[in-house]
Amino acid sequence: MAKKSRPTYIVAFTLFVVGIAYMVWSGISQNSVYFLNVSEALAMENKEFGAARLFGTVSKNDLSYAEDGLSVKFQLIDAQSANDFIVVNYKGSIPDTFDAGAEVIVEGIMQDNSFHAKSLMTKCPSKYEKENREQKA
Repeated sequence: MAKKSRPTYIVAFTLFVVGIAYMVWSGISQNSVYFLNVSEALAMENKEFGAARLFGTVSKNDLSYAEDGLSVKFQLIDAQSANDFIVVNYKGSIPDTFDAGAEVIVEGIMQDNSFHAKSLMTKCPSKYEKENREQKA
């Protein structure tokens, strides 16, 4: 009876190893995104990177909110070169600190000559940093 169950154990072990390998591969591939500034993203072709995380500053030009308050369209300006920008479309909850001039990080994909962000994070203003709190106290 032990010899008949040996192929069952081999198949079960093989399926287990393949399952673990698939979970590791899918976890790594889903979480690997480029972290770029705007000028680096503009230098790449859209098909070169699938998902990307971009950082820059929100432009005062062409900043528009949707009526429902759950989406925004803006220009993301490169930190080094104010002439380089990417149009960003974001749908979702907008952080309270989001405004023109704010430093932001957006994550999403390039599509149709604009960046479609699935997440939007703002850098906390300097008034929240420890040195400034101590100076005001």
